[in-house]
Amino acid sequence: MAGPLVAAAVVLPASAGSDLRRLRAVLAGVRDSKLLAPEQRAALVPVIHSVAEAVAIGIVDVEELDVVGVGAANRLAMERAVLNLTSDVDALLIDAGVLELGAPQVGLIDGDARCLSIAAASIIAKVARDGMMVACHGIDPRYGFADHKGYCTPTHLAALAACGPGPWHRRSFAPVARSAAGRFR
Repeated sequence: MAGPLVAAAVVLPASAGSDLRRLRAVLAGVRDSKLLAPEQRAALVPVIHSVAEAVAIGIVDVEELDVVGVGAANRLAMERAVLNLTSDVDALLIDAGVLELGAPQVGLIDGDARCLSIAAASIIAKVARDGMMVACHGIDPRYGFADHKGYCTPTHLAALAACGPGPWHRRSFAPVARSAAGRFR
């Protein structure tokens, strides 16, 4: 309900044989970010950076997200992440879709559960976004962003009802729109 939409791109080195086994061993804890505790995700960020050829994020802020919608914002954030990479890529492996970029692409359903580079990107994006929401909490602690990171939780809904939406809230999301209109449910 609040905060930017963040995507990441991670370029892992091409590897086979013993090099691939070493890469997999170093990244053994990497999996879909939703399956990891915040501490596990944070510990994996420097590990990912240590082996990746390139890591980049793409961000769509709240105002732009409200204009274009969450689906388009997700594609924009992913495109921005790819365009922010400091190395060229031969192809893109993308979680559940493809982008309007010239590189060859494969959209993998459940990609963050099936592909190491997509899982690594999900961790980078989640840790970056969570950090942004903790920073928002430091500016305005009324909403409890440090605890729920802007997701729809009972605590967040109660703060939204009590305080109304703040500058980080996605006004196109129904609970925020209801709060802004003074209708609480």
